[in-house]
Amino acid sequence: MENTMMDAASYLVPVYAVYAVTSVGLTVGLARTLFRSGAVFLADVFKDNPGMAEAVNRLLVVGFYLLNFGYACLIMKAERATDIISAIEILAAKLGLLLLSLGVIHFGNVYLFHRMRRRAQMAVLPPPVVPQLKMVRVGAE
Repeated sequence: MENTMMDAASYLVPVYAVYAVTSVGLTVGLARTLFRSGAVFLADVFKDNPGMAEAVNRLLVVGFYLLNFGYACLIMKAERATDIISAIEILAAKLGLLLLSLGVIHFGNVYLFHRMRRRAQMAVLPPPVVPQLKMVRVGAE
């Protein structure tokens, strides 16, 4: 019985290792992409204060890391893997959940950038034009 427990655990060790390396690599890679691309959006939003754009971008990346690494740790625990097939299925499920969370958080960041940029653009729009003429309907008395 103890030998069977040892075999089941030995299948999970590589799963945990591959999962940890892959989750860190995906999160860091996506965070770098967000940092570079987000800098362009934030530079447009904070044209008059480039230091603020950089600070906001760094804070967003830190939040991205915290959310993703926290979630990756939460879903890391796995049930027993009795053979190599179940170990691969566990790994695929874990990576699938992680990729979905990365995608959701990524699109959340993109939406946040979009809202910030739109709000900044609305702030610099000229005021509405005052009507110059009053239209009178023909035949109305």
